[in-house]
Amino acid sequence: MNIAADLQAVPSGTRVGPVAPPTVAAATTGATVPAEVTTRDAVVNLLLAEGPITAAALATRLNLSAAGIRRHLDALVEERAVLSREQVIPGRRGRGRPARVYLLTDLGRERLPHGYDALAGEALQFLADHAGPEAVTLFARRRAEKLIAATREQITAAADPAVKVSLLAEALTDAGFAASVQKLGKGEQLCQHHCPVAHVAAQFPQLCEEEMAVFTEVLGTYAQRLATIARGDSFCTTFIPQTAAPPAEHHLT
Repeated sequence: MNIAADLQAVPSGTRVGPVAPPTVAAATTGATVPAEVTTRDAVVNLLLAEGPITAAALATRLNLSAAGIRRHLDALVEERAVLSREQVIPGRRGRGRPARVYLLTDLGRERLPHGYDALAGEALQFLADHAGPEAVTLFARRRAEKLIAATREQITAAADPAVKVSLLAEALTDAGFAASVQKLGKGEQLCQHHCPVAHVAAQFPQLCEEEMAVFTEVLGTYAQRLATIARGDSFCTTFIPQTAAPPAEHHLT
């Protein structure tokens, strides 16, 4: 049995790849971004530039009512993106409680643009230039091994192939890949709805290649990658047959 035969077993008209989960990314759908989103981003940017700052000062700077600014601040505090504390004024001896000021947390700073992808790409390119492509492959292999390190023994010990794939999906979800599994023909389809390193993997395909090598090793079977986010697909999908790879054929000469 081979991959082509397994795929032929899928009923005609079956879509290879799970239905896309709902997304809230308005920018990718062309939908209008809600006003509260842009206002909240303005609050974050102002806190970055001038924080700690009082709610009254924020309202004045953004031309919002006190109730309006507090609604946004309360939401950001609930998200743990912002925290508040009493304002410290040196030499203040007046009566009454001091005003509260708001400032960004580390989580709040994560809402701002970052250059992690560019930095990772530059680091891997430096590694390739100075240590050779083999070093990039070794790095990709170790990274892939780390993804399933905590559950490797549990996956390899499972007797049921479907359980193996399910455990692998759980490990990938824990690593940020939002993985799921569905029955497809005579096998299982592993879907990774998200890839934290997609932009870097587009530049260095070794990340995807070594990931697949680790998958097949831990599952104890062969598999076929059908789509990848790094190549512009909506998901990373991998078909895993129920049966193990057949032994190589030997021909007498």
